[in-house]
Amino acid sequence: MEKRIGTVTHYYTRLSVAVLNLTDEIRLGDEIRIKGHITDLIMSVASLEVEHTKIESGGIGMEVALKVDGFVREGDEIYKVI
Repeated sequence: MEKRIGTVTHYYTRLSVAVLNLTDEIRLGDEIRIKGHITDLIMSVASLEVEHTKIESGGIGMEVALKVDGFVREGDEIYKVI
């Protein structure tokens, strides 16, 4: 089962970092799925940051940076695997 928790608003190619606009909570260790027109990536959350400061979790309305294991695109949706 999956629950939508946000969208990708920006992707930094060189760093493999996605900026997420959250509509629900995300924590280190969560298993997530990033899905778009041609994106389908399942991974565990290993690193979260807000303005270059590491955080343990993010909540509704926050924009967080997430190190990703593959290429993602703006507009891709993020789901928490439950």
